[in-house]
Amino acid sequence: MNSEKRQQTAPGETRLPVGELAHDVRQDRRGIVMDHQDGFVWLRPEGGGTEWTALPADVRPLHVLERAEPLLRARIARANARSRGEVL
Repeated sequence: MNSEKRQQTAPGETRLPVGELAHDVRQDRRGIVMDHQDGFVWLRPEGGGTEWTALPADVRPLHVLERAEPLLRARIARANARSRGEVL
């Protein structure tokens, strides 16, 4: 999701919208934002599981497609070249 969809809370602070993929930097875990309650962000693992809480300052948005796309394109190009018998 884009930054313009983030909700403004206090001056200079933003909230990730519910449903956005995020990274909890303190616990080094990825999860989906489920809620904002009592000063915490509630996250759930991507594949489901038990929710955990994180401080808003420890949660960063993850734009998976933006980060993965160039690497994925390079891997696909290499695999396609290999399947055509091209020398890499």
